Amino acid sequence: MTAEETGVDTQAPGALRQGGLTPLQRARAIVGGSAGNLVEWYDWFAYSSFALYFAPHFFPAGDTTAQLLQTAAIFAVGFFARPLGAWLMGLYADRHGRRAALAMSVAMMCAGALAIAVLPDARQIGAWAPLGLLAARILQGLSVGGEYGASATYISEMASRARRGFWASFQYVTLIAGQLLALGVLILLQNLMPRAALEDWGWRIPFFIGGALAVVVFWIRRGMDESTSYLTAKAEGAERAHTMMLFARFPRESAMIFVLTAAGSLAFYAYTTYMQKFLVNTAGFTKGAATSITAVALIVYMLAQPAFGWLSDKIGRRGAIAIAFGGGAVATYPVMTALAGTTSAAGALALIILLLVILSGYTAVSGLVKAELFPAHVRALGVALPYAVANAMFGGTAEYVALWFKDAGMEHGFYIYVSVMMAAGLLVALRLRDTNRQSLILED
Repeated sequence: MTAEETGVDTQAPGALRQGGLTPLQRARAIVGGSAGNLVEWYDWFAYSSFALYFAPHFFPAGDTTAQLLQTAAIFAVGFFARPLGAWLMGLYADRHGRRAALAMSVAMMCAGALAIAVLPDARQIGAWAPLGLLAARILQGLSVGGEYGASATYISEMASRARRGFWASFQYVTLIAGQLLALGVLILLQNLMPRAALEDWGWRIPFFIGGALAVVVFWIRRGMDESTSYLTAKAEGAERAHTMMLFARFPRESAMIFVLTAAGSLAFYAYTTYMQKFLVNTAGFTKGAATSITAVALIVYMLAQPAFGWLSDKIGRRGAIAIAFGGGAVATYPVMTALAGTTSAAGALALIILLLVILSGYTAVSGLVKAELFPAHVRALGVALPYAVANAMFGGTAEYVALWFKDAGMEHGFYIYVSVMMAAGLLVALRLRDTNRQSLILED
């Protein structure tokens, strides 16, 4: 096997290839990839941010918990479309380029957002309304499934070796910024619109905004520079990526990505998207207060990403990830228990920030460490597919599982579930090789 496939120290003197990128090209690539990532994730998170408002339109029967359960089920189904999107777009990115895949993914997200914006509700078309919502969410799932692998690969390849952790952290900066933008639009509408109007038709506005932003990003991405890693692999006649190559030649890497993603995605959705509902449905905060608390916590979380990315350049990706999962395994149960009983907005904010800062050790470098485990000709597929499968199984079902535990009167069971998964992630993190020295991204 080649050095790329065996994982030997490819960062020995003379092993690096010079990427030939100017500082301006590198900056344009990071900004272009990140801006598209922001819009993709804004569109994705607008669904969960506004679920409290549109759930009664598509599922009019039952109480609030029942309506949210049905909305969360469609949220989960959207996640299960992500592995298909990851597989298709991962192969496309490895065969036809990162830039082409990124442009295609944002075009699909645009279509899904606009579909939700104009979809009639159950009063108008009955059972067709939730089916239409499901179809639009599946299209968005295909898009995001392709986006993660392509953008993680592109940003990682375009970053310089010495600051790769810092620059790659901007993938999660923009992912969080997309979620924050969705919450910001929600806060703005809550303050500008009468509550009745927001609940009646105002919830459609963020989906129109997302569709329009996606059109702009599509044209930006069409003009980005292609990754040197992809161009080099193509020029050297590297073998075409195919699915069995991934599992036959890189089974250990694929399995490790699966477990790390399962733990990280479950924690991320528990601490972020579900937290808004948790504050309302369990802690007893108003919708407006829950949204504001979540937004401030996300700002701190977003700002923490570059710091932890920079730290990973100093102490290694393995150490940063191990700290995140070890801390999360210990802290989740007591912090979530305290949150359930708090009546102080400041106290709730401090507890959520504690969880998110701990998790930052993983999220800041999650895409990068996966990209560093694979050679260029199969990298996008290797990053995307194991991630998407695990994310669908554990991240996409996080809200549904949490609400199921609550409905069964065993809410603490969800805290234990998250803690156990993070402990599993810690065990895998300790087995990672030092990708700071043994990265398979050969271009500097």
